[in-house]
Amino acid sequence: MRIRALSVSELNKYIKKILSSDPILNNIVLKAEISNLKMHGSGHLYFSLKDENSKINCVMFKGNNQKIRFNPENGMKIIAKGYVSAYERDGQYQMYINEMEPDGIGALYLAFEQLKSKLKKEGLFDPSRKKKIPFFPEKIAVITSPTGAAIKDIISVIKRRNNYVDIYIFPVFVQGEIASTQISEAIDKINIQFKDIDLIIVGRGGGSIEELWAFNEEIVARSIAKSKIPIISAVGHESDYTICDFVADLRAPTPSAAAELAVPQILDIKNSIDIFYNNMHTYVSNYLKEKRNKLASFDNIKMFSFVQNKITEEQQTLDMLQKDLLNCLRLKVAASRTRIMANISKLEAINPLSTILRGYAIVFNDENKKTVISVDQVNKDDYINIMLTDGKISCIVKEKEKEDHLFECFYKSKTPK
Repeated sequence: MRIRALSVSELNKYIKKILSSDPILNNIVLKAEISNLKMHGSGHLYFSLKDENSKINCVMFKGNNQKIRFNPENGMKIIAKGYVSAYERDGQYQMYINEMEPDGIGALYLAFEQLKSKLKKEGLFDPSRKKKIPFFPEKIAVITSPTGAAIKDIISVIKRRNNYVDIYIFPVFVQGEIASTQISEAIDKINIQFKDIDLIIVGRGGGSIEELWAFNEEIVARSIAKSKIPIISAVGHESDYTICDFVADLRAPTPSAAAELAVPQILDIKNSIDIFYNNMHTYVSNYLKEKRNKLASFDNIKMFSFVQNKITEEQQTLDMLQKDLLNCLRLKVAASRTRIMANISKLEAINPLSTILRGYAIVFNDENKKTVISVDQVNKDDYINIMLTDGKISCIVKEKEKEDHLFECFYKSKTPK
């Protein structure tokens, strides 16, 4: 009898069918150590689980991977739940993990410590970055559940301590899958749309670590760190600590304590104002009394002498100022006189009358409008006027003779050799 040959694909499919039909392999709980951990771009986790003698390849798909709270690491001991099956293409069997938790400590505690260490290294817990809580906030935003006991305690304490404060409630879920997103969005919204808010209180009443987990999420921590408005964290009871407490500008052990830290007692303020007023009144009264007594102790004669000396000193100062002013005025006048005389000399040099005084005359045409400087400007029998130092002479041109080189020769004779 001849046996039919199988293809590799048929063999691998058959092996996978056998493994999948085994009830034990379909529900395996494995205790081992993680090695060769790789995060694929698709979000799937690929790694091996090993003990002292053996190892098995594992895969955890993105949908299951997103449900775990902590970050798996090489060398971490875990307890994994899933099933064993074959990967037909490579003919290898591997474990498909649905759930995973740390061995020895809770997954939430490990996730808490991992995120706390990460944010601390980034400096989100540093006291230097924390904002100062305002002494007298006028507007306070409260991010919490609208139906929990926390909101009632906060409103009650604030109104009892200081009725001059406005409270704005921003209702959110404080536990569950969408709680962290709502809390983060509320913080961002207040910073963007309600910039006149002076202070934010974020919190809820007590509960288990699972119930408080929304305040341990990284998205909430980032929003608190980014907030420009100071934030008080008021989560759970005094013994409860969350990531929110470490990042916030101030941690309150309870929601009621947060309300007390947020607003001052109005009676204490009034008492402080009264004490300040009384101290100021006493100080001013004593000061006036001291000055009044000092004034009364002055002798009238000494006072008159003091005033007279003061007047004499001021008179002497005035005399000195007057003397300085006169000296300055004399210097100004002398400088102006010198400048005027220099200008007069310049004007005298170009004055036509000065030329006449030196023996020259000025010739005008008959209308006395234009000076005659060339024989070409007059004709025979024209009337001309000659200006002298003491009057003018009217003449008739009887004859004219032009000498072209007369002027040139005159200047050549004047030019030094």
